[in-house]
Amino acid sequence: MVAAAFAVDPSTYALFVLAAATLIVTPGPDTLFVLSRGLEDRSAGLRAAAGVTTGILFHTTLVVVGVAAVYRTVPGAEPVVRTAGAVYLCYLGIDTLRSAGRVEPTTGRGGVREGFLVNALNPQVALFFLAFLPGFAPDAGTGGSLAVLGVTYALLTAAYLGVVALVADGAAGVLRSERTGRRLDRLAGAILLVLGVWLLPVPWPF
Repeated sequence: MVAAAFAVDPSTYALFVLAAATLIVTPGPDTLFVLSRGLEDRSAGLRAAAGVTTGILFHTTLVVVGVAAVYRTVPGAEPVVRTAGAVYLCYLGIDTLRSAGRVEPTTGRGGVREGFLVNALNPQVALFFLAFLPGFAPDAGTGGSLAVLGVTYALLTAAYLGVVALVADGAAGVLRSERTGRRLDRLAGAILLVLGVWLLPVPWPF
């Protein structure tokens, strides 16, 4: 009975992996954040990837225990969390713009913490998981199959972002010059800032 609760039909699982892989490799805030940290050094990029992966596991846990439904059922909950995520992305963008071209040492767990917050404070990820995972779960009510799918998504993300971090580090010899680094930092900061503003819960005319 326990095994059945965690079972996912092989064909459905294969379809989920294909869909998840396609979504994961689509550029977004997570990829950009890991890429920017990977340009600093390999360990910084890998810590950022680990943080993002932890954020995905956090969202998976929310879906499994049913807490993510709060975004849809509690009035005002979604704008509050969306604003928090938008403000944090804006902070990262402004901080990147201010430190453009400066190479600062990265130590401890800072990359992990920042990567986690970039993912965990994005309400679109919570809503996406709430809508995406149950569609591939044979019995979403048990939570077991949802956990399997969520962990699979996290593992695929970890593998992809790990490669992004390593590739960024490998290219750093070319990209780490002061002028190039300043331009890349400004580009990354601007994109993060735009994403943060776009996430703000206000009606945009486009």
